[in-house]
Amino acid sequence: MPKPDFKLYLITDRTQTKGRDLLWLLEQALDAGAKAIQLREKDLAGRDLFLLAEKASKLCQNYGSSLFVNERVDIALAVNAAGVQLGKASVPIALARQLFGAQKMIGVSTHSLDEALEAQQQGADFLLFGPVYFTPSKATYGAPQGVNKLKEIVEKISLPVYAIGGINMENILDLRSIGVSGVALISAIMSSDAPKKATSDLLQMIGSA
Repeated sequence: MPKPDFKLYLITDRTQTKGRDLLWLLEQALDAGAKAIQLREKDLAGRDLFLLAEKASKLCQNYGSSLFVNERVDIALAVNAAGVQLGKASVPIALARQLFGAQKMIGVSTHSLDEALEAQQQGADFLLFGPVYFTPSKATYGAPQGVNKLKEIVEKISLPVYAIGGINMENILDLRSIGVSGVALISAIMSSDAPKKATSDLLQMIGSA
């Protein structure tokens, strides 16, 4: 069964690209060394999401990187993505595994220790936990969890854990020092005026932590 081999998990959001083409922005990040991208465009209709996922999948394949599709197991399968990212309202992990088999990865977004333990028990391959810091895109998921709760997750969960929520150059060192497998982020790259440089700088910071 494959394991996540990335430290930076870039999550897409077309509303944060400052009007720039999303695929162009993804190629900038991939060219800088990004190895994992989650396509998370929940407002798109099925056909539009499929067409975007198809293009994103080809981009990732060109760069030897992994594409994950948020929640849509059917689209992840249709474009031969590396896996899917599931949330609380998604299809059950067991069903996703049944559809995917052992060769695809299942990431699960969690917001508490109970959710993390349940996801691990049900067969997730890796977890996102957060929001660690405040960020507008995660405000609906409640108050920031903080570094101490993240540390508890890392200590009690045997799966790779990725921190999410308000991640930037200023706090990556703090997160890496408590043992996370990596970080997941949106705006630090999506909204950057120089996305390629931002990706390169973030990867360098993660690697030095």
